[in-house]
Amino acid sequence: MTREVVHLMADSPDLIRWLEGAEPLHRMLRPQMEAGYVSKMQRILGEGAHLALVHQSGVIRALAMFRAFHNTWNGYRFYIDDLVTDDSQRSAGHGHFLISWCEDLARGWGCTALTLESGVQRGAAHRFYFRERMTVEAFSFIKTITQP
Repeated sequence: MTREVVHLMADSPDLIRWLEGAEPLHRMLRPQMEAGYVSKMQRILGEGAHLALVHQSGVIRALAMFRAFHNTWNGYRFYIDDLVTDDSQRSAGHGHFLISWCEDLARGWGCTALTLESGVQRGAAHRFYFRERMTVEAFSFIKTITQP
């Protein structure tokens, strides 16, 4: 079955339909996301993020949320916020297809680096990233900011 990529932005036609279809897959990676997935994603896309969905005849197999921006460390950075493949479709090539698609897009945009962060508990994902010839070049630190 042929794979296709749908590249979505805030003003994309059929955005709501694709987001509704993507929610169960996205929640495989981010189960803690609050209710209101579609409106949250519309807000994030409205802030400049993009969403790529790999599908076969409309069945979503993998997704990537990403954005590009300049920084002082690696120039024009193509940053992948989320990358997830349907658990039942692991090792079917969807993740490789999507990351290759992202790399081609990043190259076309003039980006100098493709980056992502991955939780320390995600060993299987890390093996995949190493197979995709990605390297670990930094630690990511976080401090939660509590609001008054």
